Amino acid sequence: MQREEKQLEVALDAIILRVNDLKYSIGSMVAKIENEYETINWPQFLDNFALISGQLTALSKMLAHDKSPPLRNLTVLPLHLTPERDEELVRLTEHRIPAFSHAIVPDYLRTKLEPEIEHKIHVLEQKAVSMTMEQYQKQVATYTKVVSHVWEVVSKMREEWESEGSARGGAAQTSSVADTHMLVAAVAMGKGLKPLVTAGCAAQCPGGMMVAPVGPPGGPMNPNQPGMGPMGKAPSSIKTNIKAANQIHPYAR
Repeated sequence: MQREEKQLEVALDAIILRVNDLKYSIGSMVAKIENEYETINWPQFLDNFALISGQLTALSKMLAHDKSPPLRNLTVLPLHLTPERDEELVRLTEHRIPAFSHAIVPDYLRTKLEPEIEHKIHVLEQKAVSMTMEQYQKQVATYTKVVSHVWEVVSKMREEWESEGSARGGAAQTSSVADTHMLVAAVAMGKGLKPLVTAGCAAQCPGGMMVAPVGPPGGPMNPNQPGMGPMGKAPSSIKTNIKAANQIHPYAR
């Protein structure tokens, strides 16, 4: 008997843990729907729904496991009823039940539905039995029409999304990786730039002067661009004053 009680206690602790996780997930989803309905998107909603579905499946497998005790064969009976407030009961029920009184026990420990709900279910069952085959077929046709309409709307939206995705993926490329690498190499390491020696600077500047040809962005570099003199010199309209080589340099001390 003690072994069965111990097994039941372990099973109940595991079930309570699963139920608490499920309750937290449902509460989070309800809070998002109520507070973040303007920003929440469909994939996030599906992720939350999939999490709840997985938790329900895990709970069902746990209840149907061979090692899990058959809870449907157990009966919960109140051992003590009192109208006074029970703090431990308040903590366990998350402030839903302040006291285990005579007014609360019939609602929380009942094994059947309320009489009003049972009456409504009985009325629906009688209505379903009294329907004719023609009424059945009419309702089935109406239901099929609604489902078909929803399916058409979803299919149309899916085609639009796929067409938009393919249009974005097939856009014409406006850049060249090779040109980018060539430009970076020219700026960083001077690759592709030719050293040019000007007429008046060769005597003063050892090795000549490095002149980078000017070209349009993304195009080949051409040293003979409009507005430039031959060999990269400045236009004739700009006057230059080159001192003689034998004159003392202002920075030579």
